[in-house]
Amino acid sequence: MRKICMLLLSSYPSDPRPRREAEALTAAGYSVDMICIKYGQELTKENVEGVNVYRIPLKRKRSGKIRYFWEYSSFLFLSFILLSYLHLRNKYDIIHVHNMPEFLVYSAIIPKITGSKIILDMHDPTPEIFITKYNIDTTDFLYRFLVYMEKKSIKFSHLVFTPNIAFYKLFIKRGCPESKIHIIMNSPDEKIFNIHSEQPIELQKSNKDFIVMYHGFIAERNGLDSALKAISDIKNKIPGLVFNVYGDGDFTDRFLEIIDELNIKDVVNYYGIVPLEKIAEAIESIDLGIIPNKLTPFTEINFPTRIFEYLSKYKPVIAPKTTGILDYFNDESIFFFKPGDAKDLSEKIMEIYNNPSHVQKVIKRGKIIHDEHSWEKESQHLVQLVEKLLQTFNKNN
Repeated sequence: MRKICMLLLSSYPSDPRPRREAEALTAAGYSVDMICIKYGQELTKENVEGVNVYRIPLKRKRSGKIRYFWEYSSFLFLSFILLSYLHLRNKYDIIHVHNMPEFLVYSAIIPKITGSKIILDMHDPTPEIFITKYNIDTTDFLYRFLVYMEKKSIKFSHLVFTPNIAFYKLFIKRGCPESKIHIIMNSPDEKIFNIHSEQPIELQKSNKDFIVMYHGFIAERNGLDSALKAISDIKNKIPGLVFNVYGDGDFTDRFLEIIDELNIKDVVNYYGIVPLEKIAEAIESIDLGIIPNKLTPFTEINFPTRIFEYLSKYKPVIAPKTTGILDYFNDESIFFFKPGDAKDLSEKIMEIYNNPSHVQKVIKRGKIIHDEHSWEKESQHLVQLVEKLLQTFNKNN
C-alpha cells in the first residue's frame, strides 16, 4: 500500500480542504497520515475516517506578524522532528504539505533526500494575505521575502496544487512552471453537502422567516460590517428577516459591537464555530447565502468555497464581482454586488426577495457550473495526479 503523510498548520478534521483530499486518497487505497495542530481536548493521536492523525500541541493566537512567524517556525521545527521519525518507520511515498506557510515543505527534507515525492498544496497566496491583513505594499521587505519563500518552496516541491484559476495564473506569473501546477477546486464534499431535490423558491416565500446566511472566517476583509449595514437598511422591508452568522475570527468583537450600534440584535443570530455537517444542515433552511467581501488584493483573486456550498443546496448566492469569481460565473449564473458596497448589497437582497421566478433561473445556471466542478470530479483528478507522480517516480528509479 502506498503511504502519504500530510502536514497542516491547522486543525483536522475541521479544515475542509485537507479533509476532503485525505479522505479521497484513503478511499483510493492509500494509507494517509496527518500531522496537524492539537486544539483543546483533541486527542494527540487518533484515526479519523481512516486517516491516522498526529496532533502537535502548539497554541495558536491571532496577533501580529512576529507571532505568526513564531508559530510558523515552531511548527516547522516540531513537524520536522515528528515527520522525520514517522518517515523512518513508514517510508512515505509522498509528503503532501498544505500552506500557509508554504515553507513547511522544508520539514520534509529527510523524506525528500530518501526518495519521497513532495506535493505543495497552495490554498492561498501568502503574500496577498499579508498585504491585505497588515496593509503593506509590494515594495515592503516582508512581501518580497514571502514571494521569495513561495518561489523556493515551489522549486523544492515536485507537484503543486491550487484551488482556482486566478491563483493558478498568479503562481505561474511568479515563476511556477506551468507543468508543475494543477487546479484542485474547493468543491463541497457530497458526503456532507449531499444533493437534495430542488426546492422551488416560491414555496420558500410562504415560510414565516426570510433567512439570510453567512458562514466562514470573520475578518474585516470579508465584509461583515457591510453585511450588517445592508441588513439594517432592509430589516423593515422584509417581514421576518433573519441573518444567521457562523464562524469566528479577529473581527468578531467588532462584528458584535456593530450589531449593538445598529440596533439589530432582534434580526442577527450569531452561532460561532460549528462543524461543517451543521453548516450543511443549516443551509437547508435558508433563503439566501451571502459573501459580502470587500475588495482587497486577496479577495480580488479568491474563489470562496461557500458559493458552491450554497448552490449544492439550490440556494441563491450574492457574491462580490471579482476576478476570482468571474473566472467561473457571469451575471446570468450568480448575483453580483459591488465589493464593500452595503447599499448595493441591500438592493441585491431585495431583488432576490421580490423576484423568486428569476432567482430560480439563476440558481439553475449556477448549479450547472457547480456540477462541472463537483468534488467527485475534482477528487478523481486529485487521485490521477498523485498516481501519475508515483508512476513518474517509478520510471526514474
